[in-house]
Amino acid sequence: MTALSATPDLGFKNKLKPRSVMPGFGLSLGFTVFYLCLIVLIPLAGVFFKTADLGWDGIWRVVTSPRVDAALRLSFGAAAIAATLNAVFGLLIAWVFVRYDFFGKKLLDATIDLPFALPTAVAGIALTALYSGNGWVGQYLEPMGIKVAFTPLGVIVAMTFIGLPFVVRTVQPVLEEAEKELEEASASLGATRWQTITRVILPAILPALLTGYALSFARAVGEYGSVIFIAGNLPMKSEIAPLLIIIKLEEFDYAGATAVAATMLVISFVMLLIINLLQAWSRTRSGAKK
Repeated sequence: MTALSATPDLGFKNKLKPRSVMPGFGLSLGFTVFYLCLIVLIPLAGVFFKTADLGWDGIWRVVTSPRVDAALRLSFGAAAIAATLNAVFGLLIAWVFVRYDFFGKKLLDATIDLPFALPTAVAGIALTALYSGNGWVGQYLEPMGIKVAFTPLGVIVAMTFIGLPFVVRTVQPVLEEAEKELEEASASLGATRWQTITRVILPAILPALLTGYALSFARAVGEYGSVIFIAGNLPMKSEIAPLLIIIKLEEFDYAGATAVAATMLVISFVMLLIINLLQAWSRTRSGAKK
């Protein structure tokens, strides 16, 4: 009896084995990896494999050429400036939409999504017509010495236009869910409005704001259609990197085009990685404070 009772009941133990709350993980993960490889990883790998035909010396020669260097500086510099402007003014717009009620609020809120739905070429033509020398706005700016169209400033304007919705739509839901009681408690304890904003509101929305910044930056770096019309496309001055890739493809310089594209991918990946690390740090910090 003792030997029989010591024999484990394997069937009973299998019945007690906890089951996953979310079944089908293996199948879902396999499909996810397959889809990502098919849509994202394989095309990106093809870019790097084609670039490898140049060798390290050839890649360095292409990337460090004055024209490519100027185009990369303009694309990433203008994208960073545009994303920063969107982070500031997008936060302000989201704050107004969440905290105030006014006439035409829903209509104005709907217009924020226009850059999503508007074809990029149409946006570029509209911005060029608006800020050119004889445009509605440009005719008043140029006499003051501010030329927007066909300059790097026009590139920043176009990138700001297409990136604004990312910040607004990312920050707006977080502001709607923010607890107003914390702001009231901060004010009742004697905090100034600026202290409430910097110590109560901003720490809560900082991860969402960084996410909106990253999305706006990523969209601006790769933007083509809305920029080429207002940029002027002057080499070494207002020529963006995506346009330079198109030019190299038209010249049948496929390896050179993929070299520029691979450089943009690496720089974008590093910058987005840094932003994601900052976002994780801000989440950890806000969680530790709670």
